Amino acid sequence: VVQLAESGGGLVQPGGSLRLSCAASGFTFRIYIMSWVRQAPGKGLEWLSSINTAGTTSYTDSVKGRFTISRDNAKSTMYLQLNSLKTEDTAMYYCARPKGMLHGSSWSDYDAWGQGTQVTVSS
Repeated sequence: VVQLAESGGGLVQPGGSLRLSCAASGFTFRIYIMSWVRQAPGKGLEWLSSINTAGTTSYTDSVKGRFTISRDNAKSTMYLQLNSLKTEDTAMYYCARPKGMLHGSSWSDYDAWGQGTQVTVSS
């Protein structure tokens, strides 16, 4: 069974940092492109970042320079380092496995995702 489990979220002040983790199991993690997406209350799904099997990364403009995606294939784990956090970054963050479209903003663009980890940025 494919499983993705996010962790590392929390409450942080503006300008702060968090490191999210995504533990994968039930599939050969190293051969899949993986992504981070988020959903804020009352808003749609937003693609944030993807990393391919070679470690090549891509980011949406709003997080470029602030967030860093990485992966450890030996541990079947993906990470998202969140720096310089803003109040508008408040959302539930999910790791997800894309079907094909790499920057998808619909749940139908992904065939697996975790339960999410909440990030709240507030003073």
